Amino acid sequence: MCTTCGCAAGETRIEGEAVDAGDGHWHVHADGTAHSHAPAHPPAGGLRYAPRGAAHGHAHRHADGSVHTHDAAGAAADAGALHYGHGPAGAHAPGMTQARMVQIERDILSKNDGYADANRKRFAEQGIFALNLVSSPGSGKTTLLCRSIEALRERLPIAVVEGDQQTSYDAERIRATGVPALQINTGKGCHLDAHMVGQALRKLAPADDSLLFIENVGNLVCPAAFDLGEAHKVAILSVTEGEDKPLKYPDMFRAATLMLINKVDLLPYVAFDVERAVAHARRVNPALQVIRVSATSGEGFGEWTAWLENGLAAQRAQKQETVAALRRRIAELEALLAGAAR
Repeated sequence: MCTTCGCAAGETRIEGEAVDAGDGHWHVHADGTAHSHAPAHPPAGGLRYAPRGAAHGHAHRHADGSVHTHDAAGAAADAGALHYGHGPAGAHAPGMTQARMVQIERDILSKNDGYADANRKRFAEQGIFALNLVSSPGSGKTTLLCRSIEALRERLPIAVVEGDQQTSYDAERIRATGVPALQINTGKGCHLDAHMVGQALRKLAPADDSLLFIENVGNLVCPAAFDLGEAHKVAILSVTEGEDKPLKYPDMFRAATLMLINKVDLLPYVAFDVERAVAHARRVNPALQVIRVSATSGEGFGEWTAWLENGLAAQRAQKQETVAALRRRIAELEALLAGAAR
């Protein structure tokens, strides 16, 4: 169980079949002891109380290990707040030390990274361009995904892995577009991990040189920490949300390569400042690319689909270069063996 958000392993199901969750997640007891079962979300911790009237700056550590310092003005604005995100672990778990939580997090993420590397190797060998779509619930991921598929399915082979806590509604919506999709239900789990995706790949069997969308569970916190082997994380922010989301959930937007600002057809009807949202996102991640889209009107879809096609072309080219290099090496070895035989 994740001691930060309460998600639990052992309840994962892939399209209605029970799944052996492997050997990577940790079960943490109230006394701070832990043992492993299957991959899950790492606990993390740290409590800071900012006394009312405090005006000194303080360092803030993120899940990826990076640190930035708030100035005195920022500290003053936080006066009286309870900060559970400070300390080496980056969060708080009752009854557990920061050192213990850091060690558990390292163990869990190390196990996950091993599965992610295996997924990434498969994607490279098959020329698959895999994307991890992440957002909060209700951002319009599935609707955007359906429209993307409709725009590309005649030109590209596409497959989809769907992640939700329960139901197969989204996978059914995707299959209605004519492309293969596989549902992962995480139960109490609040994110996909690399082991789940690896099992889904064996069942889904995406085609070589294809585009693979992995639609993660709606959550802007936990999926940021879990590498699935994807080429990129794509963060989706809808205009019906606050433009301050990138500052409130910085780890996710820092981990993303691209941010899609979705539902821009609704801008005349909502109080959402696009430029401010972009500025907030690039304050967290200066290299973040941004595309404005609407799954309803189709605005921005030319730029979005071009980004997808270019990414797949690059993945295919990398695969071809790897195969060509392997063939050259085989030819060199054959020549050496032929010379030694003479």
